[in-house]
Amino acid sequence: MRKVLLGVGLLLVLVMGLPIVAQEATPEMAMMEVEPWVCPAGFEGQTLNVYNWSTYVADDTISNFEAACGITVVYDVFDSNESLFARLSQGNPGYDIIVPSDYMVETMISLGLLETIDYSLIPNVANITETFLNPPFDPDNAHSVPYQWGTIGFGFNVTETGEPITSWEQVFAYDGPVAWLEDSRGIIGNALNLIGYDPNSQEPAEIEEARDYLIERSTNVTVIAADDGQVRLEAGEVDISVEYSGDIFQLMADCACDDYGYSIPEEGAQLWTDNLVIPVGAQNIPLAHAYIDYILHPQVGADIANYTAYGSPNQAAIDAGLIDPELLANPGIYPTEETLAKLFFVEAVPDAELDYSDAWDIIKLAISR
Repeated sequence: MRKVLLGVGLLLVLVMGLPIVAQEATPEMAMMEVEPWVCPAGFEGQTLNVYNWSTYVADDTISNFEAACGITVVYDVFDSNESLFARLSQGNPGYDIIVPSDYMVETMISLGLLETIDYSLIPNVANITETFLNPPFDPDNAHSVPYQWGTIGFGFNVTETGEPITSWEQVFAYDGPVAWLEDSRGIIGNALNLIGYDPNSQEPAEIEEARDYLIERSTNVTVIAADDGQVRLEAGEVDISVEYSGDIFQLMADCACDDYGYSIPEEGAQLWTDNLVIPVGAQNIPLAHAYIDYILHPQVGADIANYTAYGSPNQAAIDAGLIDPELLANPGIYPTEETLAKLFFVEAVPDAELDYSDAWDIIKLAISR
């Protein structure tokens, strides 16, 4: 899910090893009572159309919003930024809220596909961790509000692998079925990083070298998973799945077993943020603003983070002790300073997008053979 540089502030975070958000629960951080979110008047009987990633809200996030406002939510899901863009670039079919990742926000802004946000209607913006504000892909958050953040790493069935999978070399050498994520920029970016290039290289020769590097090491890849690698892992179709962190942690929680694990690659990995935006052509912009404010409420934000097991940009939820302390202490969700220094972001590179797309098509074709 989920991915571009968050700005000078976050660059300093990565270089200097400062924490992105509070990562440790303390005895003093007892759960605080927070007032429930109250919907502004006048929305009764209306409809909100949401387009989001799968398994990306708590069980009651949508139903509670419907009850609070007396409205109906039509909730659709997509499986990649590229499929989201393909659907919206030809004209908005009626969505009021969509959830693109950072580099896709930048792309959609450049094409005039996103509405400007009216923060006078979103008082809960004050709850966001300062690090996630004013990113270079959207200065002053004029068009986007941070939703969740995380990494792309390895989900694995340790019963089958016999050991934790912590490096790309282990993945490449594994004698068993492996799934890669349907994320061209992320997977190729990792390859570029592994061979010593900028993960956001715009050099055709370097992208081609990364392509060939991946093809040579793809003999154990049985599927390119469209945001369902955790399902294939659970079903036993693969033993290792390159996946979004939260998807694997959800699998681990649902299983309540010791079979599964997640690790951030020791060589480095992709760090991303997903964002709430209002697309041009939205049918109910006022209700979309109310929804964003609702999501930024401390309890609502905590419920989502506790369910999805992704990092929360909601500092008020963290400060109120509403985030599960075990999640805050988990370095696979809130990485250590040492790990943060190895993470990278995927940036929008319009001049090289075709090179990446062509390389990914060739990789997938080679794997399918």
